[in-house]
Amino acid sequence: MKRLTGAALTFAAVLAASAAGAQTGTLERVKARGELICGNHIALPGFGLQGADGRWDGLDIDLCRAVASAIFNDPNKVKFVPTTPQMRFVVVQSGEVDMLARNATYTMSRDTTAGMSWPIINYFDGQGFMVRKSAGVTDAKGLNGASICVTQGTTTELNLADFFRANKLKYEIIGFSTNEEGVKALEAGRCDAFTTDSSGLAAERLKFSKPDDFVILPTLISREPLGPAVKRGDESWFALVKWAHYAMLNAEEFGVTKSNVDEMLKSGNPEIKRLLGVEGKFGEGLGLTNDWAYRIVKHVGNYGESFERNVGQDSRLQLKRGLNDLASRGGLQYPYPIR
Repeated sequence: MKRLTGAALTFAAVLAASAAGAQTGTLERVKARGELICGNHIALPGFGLQGADGRWDGLDIDLCRAVASAIFNDPNKVKFVPTTPQMRFVVVQSGEVDMLARNATYTMSRDTTAGMSWPIINYFDGQGFMVRKSAGVTDAKGLNGASICVTQGTTTELNLADFFRANKLKYEIIGFSTNEEGVKALEAGRCDAFTTDSSGLAAERLKFSKPDDFVILPTLISREPLGPAVKRGDESWFALVKWAHYAMLNAEEFGVTKSNVDEMLKSGNPEIKRLLGVEGKFGEGLGLTNDWAYRIVKHVGNYGESFERNVGQDSRLQLKRGLNDLASRGGLQYPYPIR
């Protein structure tokens, strides 16, 4: 048998180290690092926005804080990385972020060819249009011949083309690299309408100097299931992010809130006992302590609390729960059982 040369031994060692690194799961890397790295929106009120004090807030931000709470018992052990529409998936694929929580639409092509997985949908939405009130347009079909501002590199462009083609309408696209540039162009009169997810329109409208001069048309031209994305291949990490959301849904379903979670530890309801880690060892399967869901509710709250303070009636956006209500109240948010 031939002896390996020094160079060959070195190369073999590098390969072994690389293989070992590849086998290290995301959760182990996050724990070793001491913080979660989360890709988020640059500046979208209600979903991901940095305040004057430097603190990030929003519905997507809360999901990142929920994951950090489950792991570290500390919602602040998160490094937020603002991402553009063009770079948001690249940072997931490269491993620069552990998860992306940035109003990204779950589509078949992204699921099957982009090397990413969507654990859950934390906001069900649809694409709409915003126009000047003075234009007198009341329906999307009234935009025949209009110039439409749109963010490039998103599913928004394809939806726009499909809608105008299906309805045999003419339009002109004016593309921008970010939503911020597009809405500024609408405000400046450079286009007749701006299009993106309806929730995004409500958020961007708040940035205008005169928000009441603009209206969001009632027409929705697509289905936009929005949620976090993780790099494909780490099923344990996929499950952790997924169950962080389901924990928040279960907490809302059973009336467990940020303010009463300690009292609820004494509940006789077996489902609440399992949720909060009083009974069972469900955290072990996620690589966490069994009070992982208690930590989420204690630091972040349940889904309804997060929704209301960020985008709901208690927020500036004042969006209705609608499709994002619990399934028990006619919505699409279904709390999968912890058992």
